[in-house]
Amino acid sequence: MSDHGDGAEHNAPEQPGSDVAGTPADGQQDTGSPGAEELGAGRFGEEQPSGVVSAERYEAEPAAYSDEQRDAEPGDAGAAAYEAEQGDAEPPAYSDEPRDGEPAVYSTERHNSEPPAYGDEDVLIPSRHDVASGRDNAPPVKARKSPWNRGRDRVIAALIAVVVVVVALIVAVNSDNLHTSRAIAEPPPALPPAPAAVPGSMAQLWQAPSAATPVPIGEGGNVVTADGGEVAGRDPLTGRIRWHYTRENLQLCTVDTAWGRVNAVYHKSQGCSEVTQLSPSTGHITAQRNGDAELGTQLVSDGSHVTTTGKQLLDTWRDDLVKSMEYGKVPAIVNPNKQPRTGCTYGTVAAAAEKVGVIERCPGDPHDRLTVYKATGEHEDEPPVVFSSVLAGSRARVIAMSGDLTAVLLPDQKLLVIYGPDGTEKSAYPMDLPASDLAGDPPGGVEQTSRTDSGIYWFTGTKTVALSRDDLTPRWTLDGTLGPGITFARQLVVPIKGGLAVLNEADGSTVRTVGVDRSGYGGVVRLTALGPVLLEQRGPILAALK
Repeated sequence: MSDHGDGAEHNAPEQPGSDVAGTPADGQQDTGSPGAEELGAGRFGEEQPSGVVSAERYEAEPAAYSDEQRDAEPGDAGAAAYEAEQGDAEPPAYSDEPRDGEPAVYSTERHNSEPPAYGDEDVLIPSRHDVASGRDNAPPVKARKSPWNRGRDRVIAALIAVVVVVVALIVAVNSDNLHTSRAIAEPPPALPPAPAAVPGSMAQLWQAPSAATPVPIGEGGNVVTADGGEVAGRDPLTGRIRWHYTRENLQLCTVDTAWGRVNAVYHKSQGCSEVTQLSPSTGHITAQRNGDAELGTQLVSDGSHVTTTGKQLLDTWRDDLVKSMEYGKVPAIVNPNKQPRTGCTYGTVAAAAEKVGVIERCPGDPHDRLTVYKATGEHEDEPPVVFSSVLAGSRARVIAMSGDLTAVLLPDQKLLVIYGPDGTEKSAYPMDLPASDLAGDPPGGVEQTSRTDSGIYWFTGTKTVALSRDDLTPRWTLDGTLGPGITFARQLVVPIKGGLAVLNEADGSTVRTVGVDRSGYGGVVRLTALGPVLLEQRGPILAALK
């Protein structure tokens, strides 16, 4: 007998019809029933109904294996009896670990049966509460049939899969990366220097399509051509491609150079909205942005900023292509009433000294308006206007800007007028041009001008006018030209029919002419020099001469 008292003190009231071994039947008195200690020690190995432990036993023997008995000293009677019964037998194959203060329940069915085969095991083992309530003998509940086993649902699932595949293919087909190819190059070797004077004759080295360059690009030791969706850096002497950047699914709007880099504007969506900036020497991408430039745009640079031209919107970028200012009809207005005027259309555009000049044609104005605003400000959608003045006539054109001065052509008055920093007229000069030179605004809203160290050269369409770089006053005019002039081999050269005119830059007198075979081309010619090579833009073709 243990120190905890006899078994009768631990038994619950008798229950009729009990099936558990050692439990009295109806109307019988159990006089020889062992105590809790003896049941725990000596009844474990006796055969019991397979997998059945009744609720009566669970309630009648709450302390069948108490903590005190499991932790009993070797001399305790209960522990000794348990050890004698077990001997060297293997531990049970399965047991439910008891929680603190609760009796242990052992399943003889699991103890005496073979392990189930893989996939046949019962993963939903009934808890002690289910066993006590008899729910383990309940008939199995049939699982609910999955709705996806029906034919209609399989068709829906297949259609969803097809839609996902089609969408993925559409995204892949229209992916920019899929349709972009590029090759970069090492920096090119140094070019030979330009000759000491313009050669007496010049021959064509090579030519290539370059419809997207209004002016030839010679930068970083390479000639850059742009046509279709490809921008390519070429060897100036051979025309061999050294690097390229190609968008197979997009067309170029325009390509120009600023800050010693190449800015390629692509037509995407509704306008010329994608810009990629490239190193002219290697083809590496240096910056990219999405913008809102209009179709037909060109790029105007003041040396610090680049502005896209357009009829309703002008965008200005820094050298990292971050937008610094927008002027006109802003596509997505965040802060209304920030633009100075609405409903205006724009003519020609020029830039200098971090300022942009534009001809506006606004409702309610009797004539064209000249507006000059800063290329940067506190807010990009609120342009700081330097001045805005209604002009004396219509069909006006901004020809050039220099410092705080702006030169404007007034065709109806046949005048070239110079405006000061506050918009007041400083001077005016007669400028009588043929009607063919004044028929509408120039392509892209940009006059065809070039700059040297001492002058600005403006091609009107039939003649070249030299302006002072300091005050924009006209210096001389040369008739019968095909474009503005540049400095090549330390001399001013201007394209003319059949070749080049070498001019005295001070007075425009002809020093000599050089014959050039243009294979019958007689249109506008724009020039750029790169080392010993002279580049000619002949419409959609770029030609290299030496």
